[in-house]
Amino acid sequence: MMSLQPSLTALPAGKVVTVDVFAAGPHGGNPAPVVLNASAMSDEDMQAVARQTGHESGFVKAAPVGSDYDFSLHFWVPNHEMEMCGHVTVGTVWLMTRLGILTRDKATILTRSGKVYARIVRSAIADEFRVEITQPEGQISAIPRSEVLQPEILSLLGIKPDQLADVPVINACTSRIKTLVPLKDSQTLHNLQPNFSFIAELCQHLDSTGLYPYAPDRDNPGRFFARQFPKSSGYQEDAATGIAAAALAFGLRHGGQIDPQQKQVIICQGQAMGRPSQIEVTFRFNSQGEAEGCWLGGDVRYSEEHCG
Repeated sequence: MMSLQPSLTALPAGKVVTVDVFAAGPHGGNPAPVVLNASAMSDEDMQAVARQTGHESGFVKAAPVGSDYDFSLHFWVPNHEMEMCGHVTVGTVWLMTRLGILTRDKATILTRSGKVYARIVRSAIADEFRVEITQPEGQISAIPRSEVLQPEILSLLGIKPDQLADVPVINACTSRIKTLVPLKDSQTLHNLQPNFSFIAELCQHLDSTGLYPYAPDRDNPGRFFARQFPKSSGYQEDAATGIAAAALAFGLRHGGQIDPQQKQVIICQGQAMGRPSQIEVTFRFNSQGEAEGCWLGGDVRYSEEHCG
């Protein structure tokens, strides 16, 4: 198991540090409030931080004694606990590395969704590095009662059937199920004005944790734009959603929208919110050439909300 220097318990208990994850320009990325010493925090304490910040937040606690984990990571949105969050995990590992708490270029993290690996990719530029984390192979499933629910999806998003791309609306999952809604063009995507009052009920019927409409970047093959409308997190839209981006990457492979040998997909999110983000999904291939999972990565920086 990795040596954490300094020890987590030596850090200020409950102090919140905010980083912007998957940032693609000024004011970009998804804010991730992180508490590096949360071992004494209760569920109520962690939820209070998420409610105060208004963002999905991460809380680092000690790994179970005798386990092969370096630490455990807990995730809360204002309304409830989450099993896994990609951008918060990337941001937490970046912060721990930047502060010298993680001293190796890999880590093993315990989450409610299972074991997550992280790696540090060093740059030729001194002190510059990127963080990537694992997600398992994506699972694809048809929309239940699609003939009834697809019109409801279109109605909620405020679009017409001819604005859909010629591929099915599907559910896809690496850690949480997302409903992938293919649109013909990015202008339609960026102009969406959903009726959020029905999203929780619709996602319940879809067996999904959020709608993830997307469209291709016509000028850059292998790059896609997306927006994330979560089921019931306590906010209406995410600026960058690593778990949804991973699900989309596998959905694109399943639908033949990218070459099966393509190594990486770029997902751009947050443009409509004024928080441009870019998520890099790099497939992990086995010896048979099958994608058995992926790495999620992107740029991280201290947020303007960086405070305690």
